[in-house]
Amino acid sequence: MTDSVSPNCVRVCLNRTCRKQGALKVLEAFDASPVLGVTVTGSGCLGQCGDGPMVLVLPEKVWYSGVRPSEVALVVEQHLRGGKRVTQMLYHRFHSQE
Repeated sequence: MTDSVSPNCVRVCLNRTCRKQGALKVLEAFDASPVLGVTVTGSGCLGQCGDGPMVLVLPEKVWYSGVRPSEVALVVEQHLRGGKRVTQMLYHRFHSQE
């Protein structure tokens, strides 16, 4: 299913717990694969401690949890460029796992 709203902002939580779980490397991986028209920034706590590193795609409000640097390319290609959410990476608390 293609999302109807194009993403224009990606937030990577850089707060304490996500940072310990590797969020800086996740942010670096996004920075290494820029997408025209999409801004990637580090953010303060996104309120989902323990399930990180957390990545939030706005304005769609798509949450990815436990993101590893090696998985960023999939998010970039499939979601940011292709318009399809990476179902297996969606955060279960906000997205059903159908």
